[in-house]
Amino acid sequence: MAELDQEFSKAAGRPVAVTFTPHLMPMNRGILSTIYVRGAPTEELHAILAKCYDGEPFVHVLPLGVVPQTRHVRGSNMTMIGVAADRVAGRSILVSTLDNLVKGASGQAVQNMNLMLGFPETTGLAQVALFP
Repeated sequence: MAELDQEFSKAAGRPVAVTFTPHLMPMNRGILSTIYVRGAPTEELHAILAKCYDGEPFVHVLPLGVVPQTRHVRGSNMTMIGVAADRVAGRSILVSTLDNLVKGASGQAVQNMNLMLGFPETTGLAQVALFP
């Protein structure tokens, strides 16, 4: 990272701090989002997300500094969110992951139907994940 900062700073003619997040994605399905945030302390951002999603059956906010992988949600209706501090002060990295086949349109349709018909939100969606 130091070399990237050095060379980009040289090219820009001013100090530059790079955020570089490589991803190794050996997966057959799923969505992994990496989101960069400035302005809110990482601990505060994590606390806000944890409070917001507390009690939601299909969203799990991981402990501070732990980030999810697509294999953690494969075949499920779960979304996992991780919050970690960036190496640059004042910046945070959020990582979220979901299975786009289950949590996508099909799982969301079942979840919405459950709510509309007065069934428990988790009906038909809390089973053990299937592979692939």
